[in-house]
Amino acid sequence: MRHTLLLLLIFLLLACGKEEKKQPDAIARPPNIVLIFTDDQGYRDVGTFGADDIATPHLDQMAVEGVKLTNYYAAQAVCSASRAGILTGCYPNRIRIHNAMMPNSAKGLHPSETTLAEMLKAKGYRTGIFGKWHLGDHPDFLPAKNGFDEWFGIPYSNDMWPLHPQQGPVFNFGPLPLYENETVIDTLTDQSQLTTQITKRSVAFINKNKDTPFFLYVPHPQPHVPLFVSDKFKGKSDRGLYGDVIMEIDWSVGQILDALKKNGLDNNTLVIFTSDNGPWLAYGNHAGSALPFREGKGTAWEGGQREPFIARYPKQLPKGKTIDVPVMAIDILPTIANITDSELPQKTIDGKDVWKVLTGQSSESPQEAYFFYYRVNELFGVRYGKWKLYFPHRYRTMNGQELGKNGLPGAYKMADLEEIELYDLETDKSETKNVADTHPKIVAEIQLLANTMRTKLGDALLELEGTETRQAGMIE
Repeated sequence: MRHTLLLLLIFLLLACGKEEKKQPDAIARPPNIVLIFTDDQGYRDVGTFGADDIATPHLDQMAVEGVKLTNYYAAQAVCSASRAGILTGCYPNRIRIHNAMMPNSAKGLHPSETTLAEMLKAKGYRTGIFGKWHLGDHPDFLPAKNGFDEWFGIPYSNDMWPLHPQQGPVFNFGPLPLYENETVIDTLTDQSQLTTQITKRSVAFINKNKDTPFFLYVPHPQPHVPLFVSDKFKGKSDRGLYGDVIMEIDWSVGQILDALKKNGLDNNTLVIFTSDNGPWLAYGNHAGSALPFREGKGTAWEGGQREPFIARYPKQLPKGKTIDVPVMAIDILPTIANITDSELPQKTIDGKDVWKVLTGQSSESPQEAYFFYYRVNELFGVRYGKWKLYFPHRYRTMNGQELGKNGLPGAYKMADLEEIELYDLETDKSETKNVADTHPKIVAEIQLLANTMRTKLGDALLELEGTETRQAGMIE
């Protein structure tokens, strides 16, 4: 009997020892990160965010299996600046990335700035970008110089090439280049296969790197005009060509999620889906919808920067949870730093770790306020709790204008906001009732916060220079 008990004890000790050896391996594998980033997609262009005329089953299922943010903001309401914000954790004006960079620009993201890719690469991640870059097209500013091991895609927006005058805007920058890493492998006129190509490259990247942590960044060029869709989705939606494009992007999301599942990675992968800014309303039926929010791309109103946001991470995030706490793109980098145990950039960033918000552990934003800059460092507005305040400024609007159609834009008119306006977004999400006169204390609190930020980052509207801005990269 004693001999039997001794053998049993030895067996249990050995079993425990084996379990202890397995455990460190499980801990050592940090989560994979997938960031899917569309271009000019409106808040109401996903089924779970209100679209009833576009089928988005994969995104809707993502929301069922993860969290949906209803108060998520892009870093700015335009291409290059928005990308700079989500990849560096900084307000774009801190690092002097403004507006949308044109081809052959002498400007780009400064090499000394730390991107998400560089942060994760230092942690042993493989890094890939498949899609639109738009942070400088000079060789010194391309993805390979900013932490990415692989790149396939275009260097700037898909309309920045000589289009036929009847198809939309005409730029004289030469053909639209298609890159593989640092080499131009083709020039594009027909982009109908680009979403499919980006998707196939993304899936191949997952398959190839299944045994090592990876960061996959998928910044789709669509649904930025001109719109292109493959034959497999042409005519499939109830919202015309624009809806067809969104359906193909949804298919792309499904392919990426399926690749994660097939490789046994989906449980330990954080997948984020969002957009760079709101819809380009001048294009009418070729633009998305930000309803019920006001205005769209190129403005600081809610329709310009409030975006759909879905995050799925079965191992850590709750299922089917809707979160109303405000979050901004600048918060993504520090949040990912937390869950991957990565070192934050040495230089000052503006984002805060919102992991407790995403997991439902906290209903309070770690940010006291969010600041809405546009153009060349003009402070247009501030989000403070449930309040949104706007300072006097000029903005573009399609209100009362004839919308564009079938790829041709309508003409914006300029409007002047002449006084401070305040909106309660809990009761007035469409920003229709200015309540500044009845809440002078809130106005004063926000003005104080704004003045503090102006000291740091400046405000061109008041001709103020900030003390904490950094230079963008420049080529002589």
